[in-house]
Amino acid sequence: MGLRGTNQEFGRPYNRRIVLEAIRATGPTTRGRIAEQVGLTVQTVSTIIRELEEQGYILSEKEEPRGRGLPPTTLRINPEGGYAIGIHVSPLGIDAALIDLAGTVIGSTRRDAAHTTPDEGFTLVRAMIGELRALRPGARMLGAGLALPGPFDVESMSFVGPTTMTGWGNVALRERLAEVSGMPAFIETDMAAAAHGERLYGRGAEFSDFYYLFLGVGLGGIMVHEGVAQRGAWGNAGEIGHIPIVPDGEPCPCGNRGCLERYVSLDAFGRRGLGEAAWTASIRPQLRATITTIENMFDPETIILGGLMPTGLATELAAAAADLPNSVSARRDRKAPRLIVSSNGPDTILLGAAALAVSGVLSPRFGQLFVPGRDQIKGLAA
Repeated sequence: MGLRGTNQEFGRPYNRRIVLEAIRATGPTTRGRIAEQVGLTVQTVSTIIRELEEQGYILSEKEEPRGRGLPPTTLRINPEGGYAIGIHVSPLGIDAALIDLAGTVIGSTRRDAAHTTPDEGFTLVRAMIGELRALRPGARMLGAGLALPGPFDVESMSFVGPTTMTGWGNVALRERLAEVSGMPAFIETDMAAAAHGERLYGRGAEFSDFYYLFLGVGLGGIMVHEGVAQRGAWGNAGEIGHIPIVPDGEPCPCGNRGCLERYVSLDAFGRRGLGEAAWTASIRPQLRATITTIENMFDPETIILGGLMPTGLATELAAAAADLPNSVSARRDRKAPRLIVSSNGPDTILLGAAALAVSGVLSPRFGQLFVPGRDQIKGLAA
């Protein structure tokens, strides 16, 4: 657990979320263990737990007596305490899933709507949300989280080109999502949502510092330090796909040439028309350079490879990155491989998007776990 509570007066909503997250991550657990984990007093934790229990978010159980004295009460998440819907809109189509409070995918649905317009997209999202809500009629729905490709609020790069949602600029995204869902709505870049899901429900939970390398239609990534994504001044840190890596290389819609995602991305894979093994072999130099550059810049415990890739392609890429060149991560005392593959695959994005809604509803003052750097990023600030 990298996140810590705060004893400042205004921090109760934040602490509620942190305590709930600690119970989800380590339960069954006790008040004392949680207090030690998140850096709060047992009294503060007990007050928060009482509130969470009264609201049905957690369950408490008495342990069997093992000697003198009263046995401690153990706490765990109530999976049916609430549900959230995670949605991912990409140039390939729209995916959505209903997820319970413990992070279990109850059901999912997809629409193959390539490069859909906002009006068409939100019409589809409305129908998909209706399908998913019908899986748990009458249940408490906490909110909906929408993930879509970035960057945002950069005139020459946002919503421009085949790796972004062309035509989705200047759309009131959160307002539209709230309208079609009838629930509190939260918006995030897909790579940050995926890193959030990885930290909560995937292999990222094992590390305080990891880099999530997102290979989707484009290419991006997020450094997660002690549970918090490093977002940059305007919330667009991690757009490594637009690093010019090949001198005088392929032109990129961003205006530069030789950008990394012109070679390492699902868009590049589709344009090359090669099989998985052949394409992976052809981009091996760029992939290895990407990994060592990330290591030298961020010094993560590990890099987690995820995104929209099929499992077979992710495995091929990981194999191509074996025997990496030297970097600051080439340490003899390493406890984890330099590159590992996400365990939840594309579901990680939906898990993270749904978790944004849970975090935002429980902690309205702080909103999303991955807070953007500037409030003026349209549609993103919680």
